[in-house]
Amino acid sequence: MNLSIVSAKYVAPLKVELHFNDDTIKTIDVGAFIRNHPHPQYNSYLNENKFKKFKIEFGNIVWGKNWDLIFPIDKLYAGVCCRTRKKCGIST
Repeated sequence: MNLSIVSAKYVAPLKVELHFNDDTIKTIDVGAFIRNHPHPQYNSYLNENKFKKFKIEFGNIVWGKNWDLIFPIDKLYAGVCCRTRKKCGIST
């Protein structure tokens, strides 16, 4: 089975709850990634109103008209949005 995100909802500042096609649910702190990887393209999503405008396209969560912010599905499934929790700024 190819893993995909079937729905997502905003649950807290810069956090989303992702529902995968195998019924797994993960909450992801995207804010940790943005704060630890400053970049003009990402920084604008620190604005809550802009952050909440994510959408599901082709089985993944994306932000922006041109997919300004997107993460590997396997990492999201593991509960992070980058290679390691440390790189995301997550200590545990």
